[in-house]
Amino acid sequence: MDHKSFFKIALFSLMLAFTCQAQAQTKLFNGKNLAGWQVHGTEKWYVENGELICESGPDKQYGYLATDQKFKDFELTVEFKQQADGNSGVFFHSSLDGTKVSGWQAEVAPPGKSTGGIYESYGRGWLIKPDAEKDKALKMGEWNKMKVRVVGNQVTTWLNGTQMIELTDEQIGSRDGVIALQIHDGGGIKVRWRNIAVKELKKS
Repeated sequence: MDHKSFFKIALFSLMLAFTCQAQAQTKLFNGKNLAGWQVHGTEKWYVENGELICESGPDKQYGYLATDQKFKDFELTVEFKQQADGNSGVFFHSSLDGTKVSGWQAEVAPPGKSTGGIYESYGRGWLIKPDAEKDKALKMGEWNKMKVRVVGNQVTTWLNGTQMIELTDEQIGSRDGVIALQIHDGGGIKVRWRNIAVKELKKS
């Protein structure tokens, strides 16, 4: 086989592998309303100027906005701006019964509170926190971009291009579930979200 033929075969194999690995990115938030999502709890979720807003209500309890669709292997990208407190999160492989959530959270929180770490609700608690020096990647009061990649037992998070954690966990890999945004309890929380999109992946 000559070098030109080998190169063509190698290029075709690479393109085929990429096609099998990922589908097209899908927008989860349409910028107009909450279509495709379900509200859990009494806290506030609304759309303003093309952005999704979560805000504490008078009950000051936990609140969640969860996708109708379940996901297993995926890459999620989302932008957020913390306007007040900002204690929130992005849940995945999750299920909800009212405001009781079973699953895993990529933390979104004020400075010094482990944004990008992985927390298991009603289970083992913190599984991994980013190294303290990585907290400087968070821009409080400005737009931040988070990426969460889950493939099999592997979870990786990035914040504004900085890899925050990498985790191997068989319990995460054993199930699928919805993606959900959180309002933490305690009141005084307001976070803006935009450009929420997911790309479903397949393990190689």
